[in-house]
Amino acid sequence: MKTPWTLRTLSVALGGAVLAGAAWAQQVTLRVHHFLPAQGSIPKMAIEPWAKKVEADSGGRIKVQVFPSMQLGGTPPQLFDQTKDGVVDVSWTVLGYTPGRFQRMEVFEIPFIAPSHDRSAEVMSKAAWDFANKFAAEEFKDVKLLAVHTHGPGLIHTKQPVTGLESLRGMKIRGGTRIVNNMLVKLGATPVGMPVPQVTEALSKGVIDGTTIPWEVGPSLRVHEIVKNHTTFGGDRALYTMAFAFSMNKAKYESLPPDLKKVIDANSGAALSAAFGKAMDEADKIGRDIALKAGNKITQLDIAETQRWLRTASSVEDDWVKEVKGKGIDGAALLREARALIKQHDAK
Repeated sequence: MKTPWTLRTLSVALGGAVLAGAAWAQQVTLRVHHFLPAQGSIPKMAIEPWAKKVEADSGGRIKVQVFPSMQLGGTPPQLFDQTKDGVVDVSWTVLGYTPGRFQRMEVFEIPFIAPSHDRSAEVMSKAAWDFANKFAAEEFKDVKLLAVHTHGPGLIHTKQPVTGLESLRGMKIRGGTRIVNNMLVKLGATPVGMPVPQVTEALSKGVIDGTTIPWEVGPSLRVHEIVKNHTTFGGDRALYTMAFAFSMNKAKYESLPPDLKKVIDANSGAALSAAFGKAMDEADKIGRDIALKAGNKITQLDIAETQRWLRTASSVEDDWVKEVKGKGIDGAALLREARALIKQHDAK
């Protein structure tokens, strides 16, 4: 007996609904790649919580796999392109590891632009997110930007004590980006550029005499075990900071069904950027305490000496403004905007 037309139609419709439902409930795996050990502050205190929240908010339909220490291959400077090209789905990296590529965002690396209090990274990260979207969106057009943030106040960690400008001169100091390296040149040191995972070996083998990093990353690199001197700065400004991006492959994001896009959107943006910054601030306290418990010496330069460093390093800003002007970028205007955003978020 032939199936009545209405029953046949209903059967087809139900079959289509089942298939549509299966597609709607599709499982998605996101591979996250970064350069630090899993016990590092951001991997442990920011990326891991983000992964768990995305999985929970998606009802388990999104699975997040995190690969630390460049386990999927490549080098830290290649992470952004790995995301852009779809080699990985999500990555976390230092923007300055690809020199000259994120020139607008370099404004956050200018010496003494960051506050030096215990909310510094959170404040700077909020400002960086606003800045990235208002003034540097072009630099992130090839990815889905999930968060942009900075670390806390950068300082100097050395084998021999640094008690002033004179004692820094001639030391081989690791710098993380070209702006930081230029600052080190102005201050009289010999900069040695390298991604942060190389710092431990370089210090151990005497390739460098010291490094510029914030407190937070010290424990995962065992810096407090290799060097015994740490130099901080008086006043209300930090020596330097660096910007980071947590980004997602754009095609991967666009391939998600609408409800899973909402999960990603709800777990990205200003709040996530602030959370990454807050994790940096909390880890700074931990890193400093570890150095103190190891019996290391922390030298805080007084305000007068700090001002000497500020004046000496001030031409880094002039160099940057002049350089980006030659590329059609109004660096002076971007500095004003960045400082206004930092002041705005610092007042909250």
